[in-house]
Amino acid sequence: MPNDSSDLLPTRLLRPAGPPRRVTDVRPVQIDDERLAAVLPPDAALMALHQGTVHAEGPAWQGTQHRLVWSDVPNRRLLGWYPDGHVEVLIEGTWFMNGNAIQADGGMVHCEHGRRCISRGGDYGNAPEPIVTHYQGKRLNAPNDIAVAPDGAIWFTDPLFGILMPNQGALAAPELDHCSVYRFDPRGGTLQRMADFEQPNGIAFSSDGATLYVSDTSLSLGDVPGQRAGDRHEIIAFDVAPDGGLANRRFFCHTDHGAPDGFTVDARGWLWTGAADGVHVWAPDRRKLGFIPTPTVVSNCTFGGMDGRRLFITAKDFLLAVDLLG
Repeated sequence: MPNDSSDLLPTRLLRPAGPPRRVTDVRPVQIDDERLAAVLPPDAALMALHQGTVHAEGPAWQGTQHRLVWSDVPNRRLLGWYPDGHVEVLIEGTWFMNGNAIQADGGMVHCEHGRRCISRGGDYGNAPEPIVTHYQGKRLNAPNDIAVAPDGAIWFTDPLFGILMPNQGALAAPELDHCSVYRFDPRGGTLQRMADFEQPNGIAFSSDGATLYVSDTSLSLGDVPGQRAGDRHEIIAFDVAPDGGLANRRFFCHTDHGAPDGFTVDARGWLWTGAADGVHVWAPDRRKLGFIPTPTVVSNCTFGGMDGRRLFITAKDFLLAVDLLG
């Protein structure tokens, strides 16, 4: 009797249920301000929830499904971690997904390097639907990171990395003569070009939506064969008007080691950003609060978990986490 071809498909399971492993080969948390000590003691445990990705990116907590979703960009997978510890493949064969975000209804939106688009949905074999592909008739560069504003608008960065690096997408000549941040209104289908950068990368809002943060990581071009490194390894802040307009563009911070790839902002307004040596924490007054060392380069981070106090960290081959006291 012939075999059902579905019997030949691999399981989605990548890690069985079980406790995380404590990471011991790193320095303790560095406390530079007593405000951080109140929520993250120096002996806070750094936990490895999963290991085995090639380039982990785009963590987002999907509360409706009680899971952390993140991308393994070169492996073309969207993964899911669950509170019992098991990890599974949510989408196999993505078009080099990078950044992910969760909409108010719990649906996912993604940045895709391969199709050079913003897409929506997808899970367990269902392909996500492209919703933003062009600006003024020209293909986007390679959307990298994404955030959903309190009003439901989808904001994203569009640098060149995904069309310069074959392990991150596919080589292509850009059609646009700029690298920008965009605002897409899913209700009206309008796309606005909001600000230009050398190489915009991470993007996040303050919890009230009044401040937008964007990183410029043109320095990372030096890691791309045939490209020359830029000077930028910084995060820029903007004031956000009620209609979504941006004003008061200003320097916020930079990282001494590597570039501030991706980051998140908590309810206190503190900004937690990845870098080559770990996660750095700044208060909204630009005061450095402290630093969480990690065993490898951090690409991004986000808060989630059942009580929202867990910081999930994507760091190359790891999904890491640390729990805050409050």
